[in-house]
Amino acid sequence: MRRKMSVIAAAGLAAAVLAGCQGAAKETTAAATEAAAETTTAAASSEEETEAEEETETEAAEELKGSITLYTSQPEEDIQTMIEGFNEKYPDVQVDVFRSGTEEIVSKVLAEKQAGSILADVLLVADDVTFETLKEQDMLMAYESPELEGIPETYIDKDHMYTGTKVITTGIVYNTELTETAPESFADLTTEAYKDDVVMPSPLYSGAAAYNLGVFTRTEGLGWEFYQSLKDNGVTVGQGNGTVQNAVVAGEQAVGMLADYMAIRSKNDGAPVEFVYPSEGSPAVTEPIGIVNGTDEEAIAEAFVDFVLSEDGQKLTSEIGYTPVKSGVAVPEGLKSIDEFTPMTWDVEELYQNREADKEQFSEMFQ
Repeated sequence: MRRKMSVIAAAGLAAAVLAGCQGAAKETTAAATEAAAETTTAAASSEEETEAEEETETEAAEELKGSITLYTSQPEEDIQTMIEGFNEKYPDVQVDVFRSGTEEIVSKVLAEKQAGSILADVLLVADDVTFETLKEQDMLMAYESPELEGIPETYIDKDHMYTGTKVITTGIVYNTELTETAPESFADLTTEAYKDDVVMPSPLYSGAAAYNLGVFTRTEGLGWEFYQSLKDNGVTVGQGNGTVQNAVVAGEQAVGMLADYMAIRSKNDGAPVEFVYPSEGSPAVTEPIGIVNGTDEEAIAEAFVDFVLSEDGQKLTSEIGYTPVKSGVAVPEGLKSIDEFTPMTWDVEELYQNREADKEQFSEMFQ
């Protein structure tokens, strides 16, 4: 009897355990089903949000119509490539371009202001010192783009009047067919080995060269003595970087002070040139972009700034051949990233306050 009761009890216990397991299994299955449903719902919701955002962007692009005028010192072919990328997103917007050296553009904008009618809506020129000049005269509109993520603060104006779009260093380009010994430093350009064979851009025409002038003349080991030594060594002063590039590529001059991307571009095109990041360091400009205060096309101007600073715009910047300012975007082959070269810098406020005096002293030295 006891044995029979034990068997019955065991059977009951087994049934209870089985029932518990089945119940737990049902609960687990139900929970899993519920979780899966929630995941599916979340995924669907996320997809719907993404589609909604894309639809909103598409609608915004379709609604954005009109034209803006861009003043820039960027090479014509490069800025046209950027505009074409912009027009893929905003096909009904026309971007008219006036292109020249930074100093000439600034003179034009200041003259237009004095006349009471600035024709430009957006400015894209050499350096932040130039933009500080315009900022002080209340010629720029504050705009904090939603595309600033990934761009170092050092390239963003604290008042959001302008933002760097790329990093362009100045180094040394030399013609391999005319140079027996490759230069390693800016100081090398003042030696007998390069006498009458060096060309450089003029700070009276090029914004980047004006920036370099301010930095070089305040850097220990260079200073104004560096420019005097260049003059004594027979340096040729051209206009912008383009004149330097053409002279060295054509073999008219053996060595030149040139923007990095222009030297690499010439090399990639088959020219017998090499580029050197000088041992003293490399001055760099960021070719900022800013919106002209009082523009009648604010929405279009903002959209253009956003595109240039966006990941798509920065990838296009890299494809064109420049070092992008946004992290996570690959650097063109042959160029160094901002973490790989030694920057040669100086206080922007001091450079701004002394730019005209520096240019005047340079003019007197080389007249």
